[in-house]
Amino acid sequence: MASIGTIAKKDSYSGIRGHARFMAQPTMQRLLAIEPWLKRSVPILIFIFLIVVMAARTVWLLDQRAEVAESAKSDVELMAGRAADALSRAHEQEKLLADPGAIERVLIHELPRNATYADREILVAAEGGAIVSQRGGDVDRRSLDLATLIEGAQPLLLFGLSAGVEDIFIDGVAGYGACAEIANDRGMVCAIQPKQAAFARWRQDVSLNISLFSAMAGIMLVLLYAYYAQIARTGEVDQLCEDLQTSVDTALQRGRCGLWDWDLARGRIYWSNSMFELLGYEVRDEVLSFKQVSDLIHAEDGDLIEIAEQAIAGRLETIDRQLRMRHSDGHYVRMRIRTEVVERNGGRHLVGIAMDVTEQARLRALNETASANLKAAIESTSESFAIWDNKDRLILCNQKFFEFYGVTPETLPLGTTRKAFAEIMRQPISETLIHNGGSKGRSRTVERQIADGRWLQINDRATPDGGLISVGADISKLKAQEEKLLISEQQLIASLDGLSRAQRDDQEKASALADMNRKFLREKERAEAASQAKTEFLANVSHELRTPLNAIIGFSEMMTAEIYGPLGSSKYQEYIEDIQKSGGFLLNVIDDILQVSRIESGKFELDLERMNLSELAGETVQMLTVQAHQKDISIGTDIADDMLLKADRRALKQIMINLLSNAVKFTETGGEINIRAKCVGGRAIQISIEDNGCGISKAALKRIGRPFEQVQRQFSKNHTGTGLGLAISKSLAELHGGSLRIKSEAGHGTIVSVRLPVESKKTDTATEKSVAA
Repeated sequence: MASIGTIAKKDSYSGIRGHARFMAQPTMQRLLAIEPWLKRSVPILIFIFLIVVMAARTVWLLDQRAEVAESAKSDVELMAGRAADALSRAHEQEKLLADPGAIERVLIHELPRNATYADREILVAAEGGAIVSQRGGDVDRRSLDLATLIEGAQPLLLFGLSAGVEDIFIDGVAGYGACAEIANDRGMVCAIQPKQAAFARWRQDVSLNISLFSAMAGIMLVLLYAYYAQIARTGEVDQLCEDLQTSVDTALQRGRCGLWDWDLARGRIYWSNSMFELLGYEVRDEVLSFKQVSDLIHAEDGDLIEIAEQAIAGRLETIDRQLRMRHSDGHYVRMRIRTEVVERNGGRHLVGIAMDVTEQARLRALNETASANLKAAIESTSESFAIWDNKDRLILCNQKFFEFYGVTPETLPLGTTRKAFAEIMRQPISETLIHNGGSKGRSRTVERQIADGRWLQINDRATPDGGLISVGADISKLKAQEEKLLISEQQLIASLDGLSRAQRDDQEKASALADMNRKFLREKERAEAASQAKTEFLANVSHELRTPLNAIIGFSEMMTAEIYGPLGSSKYQEYIEDIQKSGGFLLNVIDDILQVSRIESGKFELDLERMNLSELAGETVQMLTVQAHQKDISIGTDIADDMLLKADRRALKQIMINLLSNAVKFTETGGEINIRAKCVGGRAIQISIEDNGCGISKAALKRIGRPFEQVQRQFSKNHTGTGLGLAISKSLAELHGGSLRIKSEAGHGTIVSVRLPVESKKTDTATEKSVAA
């Protein structure tokens, strides 16, 4: 079957009306296309018309002005020549210039009546230039000098009519002037025409033209305003119709509806655009035949032509039925057609709407399925379930409901009221209200014990429409468990009482611990303050002792050298050597104390540099070679020649001197000391000094590295020292970002290892701080 759009298009152009529409449509389309341009061009055309009219009238007025000027000049020249001729003829007969009255009579007789119109003046002057007669004008100019009176009249007075007409000024008023000589007497006649009077009529014409143009322009503007007002109103009406049509189309589309108009007499059906869209066809503003629409209806849903015949016969006034109509993609859409017979234009029409009820039908089927599933679910639940409507009538319940209340479907049919149900239900042994959540007892929770000993919990909840949902559950097991929980609760209360007493004891202990912590913090602050005071005291004392010790050592060296002569007894020499050795030892102790103080106070600054570790170890061994030879101790070195380390040379050398000096000090005669260095993980270098001396016990290892701490008390008389060497070495190693470790066993020697980073952030930071300081 051909598509609805194609068939509708063919039908629309059938017949005379269709041919007329077909022929007129292109012209109409072109008119609609140029209509906006025409509307915009109207004011432009009006303004062009006004400009053309104004230009034409302006040119005409300028021409008229030129004609008026030429006419005025011609009249002035003509009057002057005619007056001069008349006076010349009269003068030949008699001497007139001496008789002003005779001149006046000649001028009146010879000149036309309009000679003095428009304020023209005829002046007659004697040979000397004095005015002897005048015709026209409101001012008497007789006895005045013509040359003085008329400005710009010199050419006229010299050449007469040969000079033509000149622009002059008389009494400050612009005008035209022409002069003619009187024959045989040297007299002169001058005709004067003020410009203002000459152009008076022309100015009236200008005013009239301006008034007429203004009136015409005003009328055109009013017509233009009325034209645009009418266009605006028409546009508003068109927009209103368009908005109304859009609203109707939108409402139909949103409501999934379509308008139908069945012309029963002509067998045509008009559809709205929304109807085409509902069925997926191209929208056409045309009519369809019954046959086209009937072919879209499912065969099982009736014949549209038969329905139309019944409506024409008067057996059918309204239609309200559902039809399945084929969609453009092949599936069927369920439509509900609701129309009514209307008499219009001498024929019967079925006018109404068609609604897409496919979704409603699908939802209805789903609702029926859901209702069946809901009933099955309610029957399968272990609780009793019942629904009452807003008039307290039973509309749904399950088998458990009958069982719990001791009724049957025969005694409690659907539609029974709650009041009647309360009379036939099995009465409970006891009932307790647990919760009342609504007015008039609509929502509540109760517990009931029925005759067989079971406990039921009934929950009644109101529905939004005023109905009631009642759900009952068997809580017999919960009740039994509740009794057990009550017993457990009593036991728990007793346990909680014991826990409360234990908690109070714990709180008291916590309070005591808090008090001890406060005391500890106070003691810690005191200890830190004491340590700081000790450090400051040692630093001050060391500085104060260095001056007298330097003097003692200096004087003892002078006495040993016997600068001022021999001392006498040899005992003095021994005493002086003892003084020198003791002073040197004490000075070293003071230097160590000062160094400990600087390190603890953070004033020791590192000067990092890259150095060869093998060379530094050689220098250290060279410094202690004499002490080692005295005890016949061999010192071995196992360090790679190219091993480099970035550190403070002075601090690292002091670390190695302190550790090697301790090794020599606590190693017995004939012992052995080895110095080794190795790279650890590519990030650090470990320097180890190993001896086979007396060693250190495990208990003493805990105290090693503390200032003024010597663990080998049995050797304290044989080995002098303060115990500061290890403490200084450890502090210097940590200052580099490294560490110092001691591994020893009593009687089996000692290994002291110092691990320093090759390139570490800590050393870099220390360098920066040192440079900044």
